[in-house]
Amino acid sequence: MTSGRTSSSRNLGVDGFGERIEVDLRPESVPRRPGRRRGLGDDSDGRCSVHSARWWPPLAMTEAEGVVFVVDDDAAMRRSLQSLVRSIGLRVELFASAQDFLRCTPPSTPGCLVLDVRLPGLSGLDLQRRMAEANLDIPIVFITAHGDIPMTVRAMKGGAVEFLTKPFRDQDLLDAIQLGLERARNAHAERAESQELHSRYRSLTSRQREVMAYVAAGLLNKQIAGELGTSETTVKIHRHRVMEKMGADSLAGLVRMADRLSIPVPKS
Repeated sequence: MTSGRTSSSRNLGVDGFGERIEVDLRPESVPRRPGRRRGLGDDSDGRCSVHSARWWPPLAMTEAEGVVFVVDDDAAMRRSLQSLVRSIGLRVELFASAQDFLRCTPPSTPGCLVLDVRLPGLSGLDLQRRMAEANLDIPIVFITAHGDIPMTVRAMKGGAVEFLTKPFRDQDLLDAIQLGLERARNAHAERAESQELHSRYRSLTSRQREVMAYVAAGLLNKQIAGELGTSETTVKIHRHRVMEKMGADSLAGLVRMADRLSIPVPKS
């Protein structure tokens, strides 16, 4: 496993910036058990060098790749998780409690949360509920040393990606993280597309919105002209402008857009 960093945050503001202590962990100095590959959940120690850094440090990766948030009260476990996640080139941020995670504003990029179930104060399952109530849509991978069936069922019903029991195989966690990030990227893309669609709709005049609603309801230009008390030629002009502004390349495409926007069918 490649060397990584661990960190503990302090004095964080609502914008998610503040001072942080980062530790360079050198796994090559950690003694390994003969004939066994070290996995997550094993105890580890090693020499560390400490320096201060800014919150959300820039890393050599694109925004679209996403970020992995780790919430675990075990410092050694956080270090192991950070080294593992960084070994595949992903950005990772560490938190010692659910409260610390809630106090920080994550960047507006796709993310996945690796969350311990048993935490001091607010538990992992309680954090999952809080996030759902706040519409904080970040896929969660639960990890725990004390899992049971009711706990697993509750987590999965709440939308968790995976529920892993310590110690677990590194690859199992990485697979779950990749699945969570894939979900997050898809949701992020859908939100961006929806925002763009609403932005285009807001660019329409009130009359163009009326014409779009009638077109989506299946009325012909002549029928729309009768409903609006205008000429068929005027309706054609408005219809052309609607197609142009909305970026629709066909009538079917415009109807799909109207459906996504939940435009009500006009009453005759």
